[in-house]
Amino acid sequence: MRIVQGLALALVLAAAALAALRAADWRALRAERARLVALQPAEPEVFRPEMVANLPEPARRYFGYTIAPGTPLLPVAEIRMGGCFSLGTRDDPRTQPMRARQILAAPEGFAWAMRTTGGLPISGSDTGRWTRFRILWLVPVARLGGDPDHRRSAFGRYVAEAVFWTPAALLPGPGVTWEAVGADTARVTVRHEGLDQAVDVRVDEVGRPVEVVFQRWSDANPDKTYRLQPFGGRMSDFREVGGYRLPFRVEAGNMYGTDAYFAFFIAEVADIRFPGARQ
Repeated sequence: MRIVQGLALALVLAAAALAALRAADWRALRAERARLVALQPAEPEVFRPEMVANLPEPARRYFGYTIAPGTPLLPVAEIRMGGCFSLGTRDDPRTQPMRARQILAAPEGFAWAMRTTGGLPISGSDTGRWTRFRILWLVPVARLGGDPDHRRSAFGRYVAEAVFWTPAALLPGPGVTWEAVGADTARVTVRHEGLDQAVDVRVDEVGRPVEVVFQRWSDANPDKTYRLQPFGGRMSDFREVGGYRLPFRVEAGNMYGTDAYFAFFIAEVADIRFPGARQ
């Protein structure tokens, strides 16, 4: 009987500890979200075509499509999405439907919180500071971050996602430069606090960004070793949101452009808004 009671007490204490850890993680996530939302300018400038007049033609086409003249320049967005997320590999994808909510504030950071909606429940968050996932809403299965490799990898992600959802964050200025790499492709390079990331954006004839490709610092490889490797995605289903034209479908994955490409992330956007700004 004492053994059973001891095991029961141990389980109760373990569950309490896990619950406390989860609560601390969600407090940290809320604080990070608040930090990023506070970066939204209260009195933003508005977009004028002359702001991009000196950029390469594909970049001018990109901004001409994604931002209407007179639109307030809002670099912080909140994206609510469904879709599919895979925690497996190309050969064993283990894809599950998911729901997620993200604050995107390049070049300062992002905060993505997700949960699966089918199969074994998985939930967690991803930011420029950590990656944390749980099964059954309580048991940790991944706690990463707090090191230069994670920070560099995350930076690549949210700079590329700015091409999708926050074009105002990529207007030329301190830390942001553009160059042409083809008739329909421009390269944006973002530098911030010792990090830099180049992203190639291919646009169609009207300037719609249809493909993003970049070299991402990642350990998503058989060796589990951080190195630069191709990452990319495709965008579609563009809709108008407060003067912006933004994709409501995105698919992306590692080893883009190679036979090993695996789209582990497919987002079907439900809503995009610009928090902290006058709508």
